[in-house]
Amino acid sequence: MAEYSPARYVVLGLIARHGPMTPYELKSRVEDDIQPFWPILHAQLYRIPAELAQAGLLREEAEAAGRRRRIFHLTEDGRSALARWLADPDTPEAETRDPAQLKLFFADLGAPADIVALATRQAARHRDWLTHYTALRADLDPAADPRQRARARLLRLGVLHERAHAEFWESVAARPERLDD
Repeated sequence: MAEYSPARYVVLGLIARHGPMTPYELKSRVEDDIQPFWPILHAQLYRIPAELAQAGLLREEAEAAGRRRRIFHLTEDGRSALARWLADPDTPEAETRDPAQLKLFFADLGAPADIVALATRQAARHRDWLTHYTALRADLDPAADPRQRARARLLRLGVLHERAHAEFWESVAARPERLDD
């Protein structure tokens, strides 16, 4: 079985969930649903569907007239590949590339006020994301639409993540010399 990148599974999953899509529609769905936790370059979303069609996981349909959009449909092989990926509990280690954490690592090399400014700004950013995720979660009704359950779970994780980060950075801003609770 071929191994595919997470971005390819994003394409398969979005088409499985929402039905046939154009690359532009995929880009819009990624911006709305996936981008906050798994950034994907827009160019990839125009290239990947054609690659997956060539591999037999999607079927491409081109409009004969008008805008001549390329519409991609999930094939049975694509559905099977997605199901195998979802059934595999193993994942690579999480990737964290947080510039604020990098600055925190080197904070002792800067002025003491720099860490307070960094922590204050990071706390505000994480509070903004916390507010955003909380509002998105409040707008969902997973009981009425089971497809929203996955999004509700992910938003719960986002809320917990942002709350923890906001509280951490607020504690650093308030007492930068403090190392533990």
